[in-house]
Amino acid sequence: MGARIDPRLIPNRPNFKIEKQLWQEGLRSIAGLDEAGRGALAGPVYAAACIFAPDGKAFRKLKGVRDSKEMSQAAREFWHDKVLANCLAYGIGEASAQEIDEWGIVPATQGAMERAIRQLQLKAEHLLIDALVLPENPLPQTKLIKGDQRSLSIAAASVLAKVARDQAMRDLAEQYPAYGFTQHKGYGTLEHRRQLDQLGPSKVHRLSFDWKAPN
Repeated sequence: MGARIDPRLIPNRPNFKIEKQLWQEGLRSIAGLDEAGRGALAGPVYAAACIFAPDGKAFRKLKGVRDSKEMSQAAREFWHDKVLANCLAYGIGEASAQEIDEWGIVPATQGAMERAIRQLQLKAEHLLIDALVLPENPLPQTKLIKGDQRSLSIAAASVLAKVARDQAMRDLAEQYPAYGFTQHKGYGTLEHRRQLDQLGPSKVHRLSFDWKAPN
């Protein structure tokens, strides 16, 4: 069973409550991190890191930002641009299907997050991470269960990661049109699993994942 959190701790929308506690301690560069594509059968896993100004003014400008899984594609793309316009710094990282097969999905996700951190235009002082820790990173960090519903920095990172990955899957759909990546983005829909049964995996499928369609 996965980690649980008291539902009373989950706000109606992500906010800066956790960030404000760190800002009040004198920290100024708080990076929220989240991933997209961890459970897919094909394509890379993406991660994003996002830093906002410690004045908290971005909160009222990003009222529609949520966990990216709760948003439509149009909403994600709209708020993606708003996040970029209102953050101080952001970074995007990825780990390929081959790296996922070689390292395992959790280390690959952590690797994508490390790459996202290295792309930040500002040096982070503290990391807020949705349900993960980065054991090789020396920065102070906080693992937040359901972080994309609690922290606006993490929710913003989830939107950036999801939009970047969706675009990558649309690009892969042009190289591998038979698999329908534009529709399911590499996730294990029944149609995708049937395509795999018929065609076998492509070079961008995760060979370590189970893709068999149910009988």
